[in-house]
Amino acid sequence: MSDPRAEILDRVAQALRAVPSVPHAERAYRRFGTRTPADRIALFCERVAEYRADVRRVGEEGTAAAIAAVCRERGARRLAVPPGSPAAWRPAELELVEDNGLSPHELDQLDGVLTGCTVAIAETGTVALTSGAYEGRRALTLVPDLHICVVDESQIVELVPEAIARLGELVRAEHRPVTLISGPSATSDIELSRVEGVHGPRTLVVLVTTSTTGPRPD
Repeated sequence: MSDPRAEILDRVAQALRAVPSVPHAERAYRRFGTRTPADRIALFCERVAEYRADVRRVGEEGTAAAIAAVCRERGARRLAVPPGSPAAWRPAELELVEDNGLSPHELDQLDGVLTGCTVAIAETGTVALTSGAYEGRRALTLVPDLHICVVDESQIVELVPEAIARLGELVRAEHRPVTLISGPSATSDIELSRVEGVHGPRTLVVLVTTSTTGPRPD
């Protein structure tokens, strides 16, 4: 080791020894929500809509019928889907293309993508995807211009820490990527002119459903 380098490192070490220890920061933020399930779901729908997403509660018509209605309104006929997406999400009138390694060009030729999510956050209007069986790989939701995301009411938590607790084990144990989506893809220039669809779907439709397809795989 050269003398100048040794001198610099010695000075750095001396400076670090002179820094007083920092007391442990108190974590007094809320870790658990207190809203009723109905209020939590209503808040999620409200916040999602504030991000200019199209959010809908799925009623007695069922998930497949709601997906078909969205596609009719948007002029979408061909959707990419993860191979593990359930039959209850597959309208007979649509052409659903399973993603078994579709190229970016092939994804771009489709009208949209249909996925589920791992967890949703009411306070921020955010859905989190972790490449689960109902969600598919990350590229699936970044290329098509329309993203239809099915969110079960049981997946909605009130606060960010509650969502992180659910996501943490999947990340630690399986090293899954996490994609956080709060509304359609959008950005603003220096003059605050909003532009949508720059780095992801221009249109996000969130369908909030009750549990009708059984337990979801992680």
